Amino acid sequence: MAERRTYSIAELGPRYKWIALSNTTLGMLIATINSSIVLIALPDIFKGIGINPLEPANTSYLLWMIMGFLVVTAVLVVSFGRLGDMYGRARMYNLGFAVFTVSSIMLAITWFDGDAAALWLIGWRIVQGVGGAFLMANSSAILTDAFPANQRGLALGMNGVAAIAGSFLGLVVGGVLAPVDWNLIFLVSVPFGVIGTIWAYLKLHDTGVRKHARMDWWGNITFAVGLIAVLIGITYGIQPYGSSPTGWGSPMVLSCLIGGIAVLVAFVVIETKVDNPLFRLSLFKIRSFTWGNIANLTASLGRGGLQFILIIWLQGIWLPQHGYTFEQTPLWAGIYMLPMTVGFLVAAPTSGILADRIGSRLLASSGLLITAITFLLLIILPVNFNYWAFAAILLINGIGMGMFSSPNRAEVMNSLPADARGSGAGMMTTFQNAAMVLSIGFFFSLIIAGLSSSLPATMSQGLTEHGVPAASASQIANLPAVAVLFAAFLGYNPIQQLLGDQLSSLPPDQASFLTGRSFFPNLISGPFQSGLAVAFGFAIAVCLIGAVASLLTKDARPKDRETVGEELAAVAGESGGGPSELVSPSSER
Repeated sequence: MAERRTYSIAELGPRYKWIALSNTTLGMLIATINSSIVLIALPDIFKGIGINPLEPANTSYLLWMIMGFLVVTAVLVVSFGRLGDMYGRARMYNLGFAVFTVSSIMLAITWFDGDAAALWLIGWRIVQGVGGAFLMANSSAILTDAFPANQRGLALGMNGVAAIAGSFLGLVVGGVLAPVDWNLIFLVSVPFGVIGTIWAYLKLHDTGVRKHARMDWWGNITFAVGLIAVLIGITYGIQPYGSSPTGWGSPMVLSCLIGGIAVLVAFVVIETKVDNPLFRLSLFKIRSFTWGNIANLTASLGRGGLQFILIIWLQGIWLPQHGYTFEQTPLWAGIYMLPMTVGFLVAAPTSGILADRIGSRLLASSGLLITAITFLLLIILPVNFNYWAFAAILLINGIGMGMFSSPNRAEVMNSLPADARGSGAGMMTTFQNAAMVLSIGFFFSLIIAGLSSSLPATMSQGLTEHGVPAASASQIANLPAVAVLFAAFLGYNPIQQLLGDQLSSLPPDQASFLTGRSFFPNLISGPFQSGLAVAFGFAIAVCLIGAVASLLTKDARPKDRETVGEELAAVAGESGGGPSELVSPSSER
């Protein structure tokens, strides 16, 4: 790719910032749609390639299809943000669009079957995650460069709307397209990717400070190895080990977690010794950057596993109880979760505009307090709830998350020096994505623990009462709870999967009852609610911690924010010092 010069905002004109916003919003939208579109489409994908994801040997395929994208983006966004600071954020962003588009094409044309197809899909999902990491790492920095400080809240809020809305829209899009042809869930991104790639190449330009420096290879290697090890440990901690329902005691999981943490400690030491570190630890001296990232981390821990838990709740319990077949539940679960998206779509841009006028601290803190209250309401809500109560809680939850997200991102990005916006945005996204993987593992483990403690006895008794031989009932009841959980998550009929050929030996009326819409949901409701209370209790605690952290940021009022002239000077490099001295007034918080 040829060297492209850096422009000043004045050269590009007043329309450029809106071009930057529209293109980066498209990029974030298709990246996050693709992060969640697979969740709903998994049954059709595995059916299409001829694999049963509930077989123990195939569980790893299932987990990596779900988690691989998040793991890769969590690991790479800081490195790619650093590359953007060094070689141009628009350039790296455009490369990400191209990688994302090519990987979408390769996913859509899968021609294998069985294990080979599963490995092909996982491999290209990882490549897709690489493209997504380029987009995520540089979009916030491009917007921060393009917009003056008094409009960044609006710009970053709209970009954040695309990021969160995409994760929910992916559920609906996947539910509509996958039953027609599972390849369509990847193919649908291709035209948008082609348009976005060409558009970004022609219209996006580098406007920020570029600081050429040597790459911190030891930092990159230790960070990647350490974080990958920890995230792999979390991913496999969900799976059973021996007689335990989860794998947290597995030597492999413990080795990954302990070894990964040790390597990350080495990474921190390395970052204090090198001239051009991957993680600019000096940024943590900026009050708003430090406390804003702590708030973002805790908020992601609280809400990261929420989407998965709600899908299980709807698909495994509520929708079957209300007349939906298990085959219908994936699509309807996405539809019934739309109030959360609506709440976020309303609150995020509104709070971004308000943050530009009145400051972000109280808005972000209030948003997390509201989110914590909704988790409490979800605990109180009966498992077999009235939908309108459930929808109202999801709407308020989306509003709370929107109130937090835009002001928090604007506060953190406004606090950064002009030459560190790419790496700073990458650090923020890393904390967010890593926390979401941790949250998914933690929520799943709590639900599995709740199921494992009471489900076997309840299931054995229920099966025996309806004609299943005691020995078979006991054997089925003692299968790993994760299999039951994944069956509910995927929209399979769990009892039908567990009984298999034994159904033909039962009286037709008993077989029909066991595989109907009431037996399994009623069976799982009590154990599920116990795990739900603990998981959402944890979410309440971390949201409250995040609310306090948001209050500790040094909120800048409009009068304290840099003027448009100062912004142009900082971005175009027109101040008296060199690139390392181009620090906006707000970065000294």
